Amino acid sequence: MNKCRTVKECACPKTECPNHSKCCACVIKHRETDSLPFCLFLDNGGDKSVKNYYETLKKRFNNPVKKK
Repeated sequence: MNKCRTVKECACPKTECPNHSKCCACVIKHRETDSLPFCLFLDNGGDKSVKNYYETLKKRFNNPVKKK
């Protein structure tokens, strides 16, 4: 599978991954493993699980960043 034509810059730091810059294949892989791609969940602390994503969002919305 070739690189996706619409990808200008892949946000994933795992350049050795066979799905790097192949968004469709990456999304399928992560859907099958119940995890999120790095590009959709940048502040994951290494845990890309859907549960961690929910917990991170919950913290973010319970403690909103105050604008200056």
